[in-house]
Amino acid sequence: MSEGKLLIVGTLAFDAIETPFGKTDKILGGAATFIGLAASQFKVDSAIVSVVGDDFPQEYLDMLSDRNIDLSGVEIVKGGKTFYWKGRYHNDLNSRDTLATELNTLADFNPVVPENYKDADVVMLGNLHPNIQMSVINQMKKRPKLVILDTMNFWMDNTWDELMEVIKHIDVLTINDEEARQMTNEYSLVKAAVKIQEKGPKFLVIKKGEHGALLFHENQIFFAPALPLEEVFDPTGAGDTFAGGFAGYLAATKNLSFENMKNAVVHASNLASFSVERFGTERMQHLKNVEVNKRLQEFQQLTQFDIDLQ
Repeated sequence: MSEGKLLIVGTLAFDAIETPFGKTDKILGGAATFIGLAASQFKVDSAIVSVVGDDFPQEYLDMLSDRNIDLSGVEIVKGGKTFYWKGRYHNDLNSRDTLATELNTLADFNPVVPENYKDADVVMLGNLHPNIQMSVINQMKKRPKLVILDTMNFWMDNTWDELMEVIKHIDVLTINDEEARQMTNEYSLVKAAVKIQEKGPKFLVIKKGEHGALLFHENQIFFAPALPLEEVFDPTGAGDTFAGGFAGYLAATKNLSFENMKNAVVHASNLASFSVERFGTERMQHLKNVEVNKRLQEFQQLTQFDIDLQ
């Protein structure tokens, strides 16, 4: 059976991160980087659409290529600078301050989907301007089997109308609990989920960081916990790693039922738990399949129990 095709759209970037446990200079980051690394844990034919400057090291591109990620959709702008983000996390690691954002080449990014990925089964639209996300949907030769979109409060604040338009054309929205409340003016995530599904997405994933993730579809709800970890260094790529695990698993299994999406959420949570253990992409670059499977068993033990109903 042929591998499922996954198209990933997002940033390849530089990050500089400071947490209570240390700080880094410029290191590899970006939504598409984390999504691609997570998805590469599954048997998928994946491609990244992004833009970088010629300051982006070839070794980073080689590292992604070595994981069978097609980079023909990555534009390298001569004389351009790559997107850069600098942030400082507070002691609880759930809140952070953005110290610098330099859009650089991303400011004029016009995504071009490679011809041989215009028929991708699954499209993962990373956190970008809604017009860029819509442009990618419009370039597809046929309606993908699944379109997943990640967004954040910045786009809700500044591009609400464009975001609402692209949301009409997707199947799955992934956001965090704060963003779900902002989008709907509902504190209850159950009520928020109903309102969001009315906007277009048939499925909704609400990420709750160290408190797990919720999956909604019609009147069905599934919850997956986050694994309690001994070491948490850097949460920067956790959400994107989750998205990559979710999209990669669904593309690989080619089963888009609600039951299989439950499995996808667990696999996504599992991979995200590795991402936070080191700064940047370091942990995901060196992740072994045996480690992934061992931790999946820990997830199973965390949530499995027998109960006698009286």
